[in-house]
Amino acid sequence: MKLTIYQVDAFTDAVFKGNPAAVCPLTEWLPDDLMLEIAAENNLAETTFYVPNENGFEIRWFTPSTEVDLCGHATLAAAFVLHHCENYRENTINFYSPRSGSLPVTVCQNKFVLNFPADAFVEIAVTEEFAAMTNGRPIAAFKGKTDYMLVFEKQEDIEMMQPNLPAIAGLDARGIIVTAKGTIHDFVSRFFAPAVGVNEDPVTGSAHTTLTPYWAGELHKTGLKACQLSKRGGEIACRLEGDRVELSGEAVLYMKGEIFLGDH
Repeated sequence: MKLTIYQVDAFTDAVFKGNPAAVCPLTEWLPDDLMLEIAAENNLAETTFYVPNENGFEIRWFTPSTEVDLCGHATLAAAFVLHHCENYRENTINFYSPRSGSLPVTVCQNKFVLNFPADAFVEIAVTEEFAAMTNGRPIAAFKGKTDYMLVFEKQEDIEMMQPNLPAIAGLDARGIIVTAKGTIHDFVSRFFAPAVGVNEDPVTGSAHTTLTPYWAGELHKTGLKACQLSKRGGEIACRLEGDRVELSGEAVLYMKGEIFLGDH
């Protein structure tokens, strides 16, 4: 058995930047353990698989160690593959996730606009446990559906952040988002998720479903420019639309190949 595989750098217009994702188009679902083995072999933050259905495409995402509920950059990568590599010509690509519902992506010139559900989050106390997660002290803390979000005073705090990865891995969450108001962008962030095999994610679309409604409220605007301050870096244009979030970005193809699965 052979599968086509693409590797795409998402939320960037140049290779070696943004967030790399593997994309495996399927005609029917593989066993879950096999998809997880493929994701572990790829050793990227995310490997995404999609299967055509009557309304578009069902989509799933795997880190090297687990399946996750939502992934922005790998959804963008899948849309890029469909539009640029698999000859899908509709301007709207209707993805559906059993875990996160309808996730349409609109092709707009050279950009892809993801439409995701906004996260529901609540403010929590800044305990000593959260203060020990990094080398800085947050000024506010929030708990979302899958992640914690820690807010800091200034961009420099995020730039100089040193995560306590063992402590973060022990949380009852996928990971932590750290964020502050930006000096050039509206806000900046980083994302650490050692519990799911990703110590630091380069650009995390799903984290912006929490970041966007938070900063929209703080800055009193619905359209926001964001930057994730990882080593690779990436920029996302964000817009709050009621209980949905639009995330816009570009992507570039890095590699196309084949996976040889023997008798699987």
